[in-house]
Amino acid sequence: MVENVTVADLIDGFAAAKPNEAAVIYDPRVITYAALSDMGKRAAQGLQDLGVGPGDRVAFWLPNCPAYLALYLGCCRLGAIAVAVNTRYRSGEVSDIMGRSGAKILAMWPRFRHIDFLGLLEDVDSVALERLETLILYNEGEQGALPPASVQHCRVVNADDVLARPPLVENLAGSETGSNIFTTSGTTSAPKFVLHGQGGIARHARTVADYFGYSEPNGALLQMLPLCGVFGFVQMMAGLASGQPTVLTSSFDPVAAINLAARHNVVNFNATDDMIQAILNASDAERPMPNLRFVGSAAFATNYAELATLAESRGIPMTGLYGMSEVQALFSLQPMHLPLLDRIAGGGAMASDKAQARVRDPDSGALLPPGQAGELELKGPSLMLGYYNNPDATADAFTDDGFLRTGDLGEMCCDGRFIFLQRMGDVLRLGGFLVSPAEIEAHLQTHPDVAGCQVVGVRTEAGDKPVGFVIPAPGADFNEESLRQYCLDSLARFKAPVRLFPLDEFPTTKSANGFKIQRAALRDMAATRMGG
Repeated sequence: MVENVTVADLIDGFAAAKPNEAAVIYDPRVITYAALSDMGKRAAQGLQDLGVGPGDRVAFWLPNCPAYLALYLGCCRLGAIAVAVNTRYRSGEVSDIMGRSGAKILAMWPRFRHIDFLGLLEDVDSVALERLETLILYNEGEQGALPPASVQHCRVVNADDVLARPPLVENLAGSETGSNIFTTSGTTSAPKFVLHGQGGIARHARTVADYFGYSEPNGALLQMLPLCGVFGFVQMMAGLASGQPTVLTSSFDPVAAINLAARHNVVNFNATDDMIQAILNASDAERPMPNLRFVGSAAFATNYAELATLAESRGIPMTGLYGMSEVQALFSLQPMHLPLLDRIAGGGAMASDKAQARVRDPDSGALLPPGQAGELELKGPSLMLGYYNNPDATADAFTDDGFLRTGDLGEMCCDGRFIFLQRMGDVLRLGGFLVSPAEIEAHLQTHPDVAGCQVVGVRTEAGDKPVGFVIPAPGADFNEESLRQYCLDSLARFKAPVRLFPLDEFPTTKSANGFKIQRAALRDMAATRMGG
């Protein structure tokens, strides 16, 4: 494998080797490797015409679509940084990402799924948009709409016009050039910005394509996961690096997924467990996707083992994965030869033969042998460059010998695999994403009726859900629906607490560093009040 490679090098190489073979199928459109490379070069020229250069940030508030790929490849050729913005995010989150990243371009699909994204943009803090210079609007036949007053200082251009520029052949980036920012939840209210370099992205894509078997001929990869998340993004890049077609869908629909799998001979995809359940529910066929090799799955539901058993009986063999923004998704994969219950556990054997894993006792600091649980530490070629504009957090994240402190509880296996057990901290898995409760708490505490707030996760049949406990401000009346709507107005729906309960004070315990809130007690209280 070539070590010093950029993302543009990766795509240009396939364009030269197999120009007329399908790279992306956006049904019914087929995009060859040569066409994809050309789209990226044209996007590079179009972005450069808009003032984008090395190190500039371009925000992608886009669902899965060919324009996303073209604009991303254009950024990579220019040495610019693509900033992922979840399409489920709302004004509060978009304000934070746009403001702290300093993005000068925002690409968006204004009417995707009949959602008024321009209306949502109107509620974004105008200060956060001060450095925004251009809106790139993408559509698929919808009627255009005028941008809100908050961005009337910006140029507004059509994505088709950007992609119609002459191709920029020159590659201005290097292997260590930053290319991607993913947001991740940490211990503070503001998510950290995980910065990856082009070499890490391109090398990991090739590694995953080979290790996961995507490079095997006569089959396609189905891309239903959103490109705004590291899970979906890494799968897409691995698909492009496989030399085989990737079937791209703008959003997940189980019936469409079954039909696309049959039409294009889909042999692999990755998914969350609720996606797999939806596919099983959508078909009466004994084997809804008969050509599948396996599905890499992420477990968020309480009935995961039951689901995996059912899926296996209907020809959808599931296997566990591991990944996080800092090391990229698809970092490891459980071998298919393992018994089902072992195979569906998170973790697995590392995709790269240069990656390393170990487990450390968080109390003693000693490295632990196989079978003993502690904090998982990882190292390998897919590691992030660091947290964008946050050198202190970057330094804290790494050991002296370059291992990432994951914050995950895990254990090593005798055969070199590792098992992911759970998050060591209080980070919640909501809507398929890791969310810091501090982020939700910080937003709630901006409400004038709230003096204090704590958010914990509660297991339900539909997965983990956030539940909030609020100490009302002096003289304020507690209004659960009003507070919940306050969250829905500015946060992604999956972050809004499903219930909020008033408390006079939080349960605490005394420690060497003062009184600490007993989050375990709050979780028990939440489960009881939710009927768990």
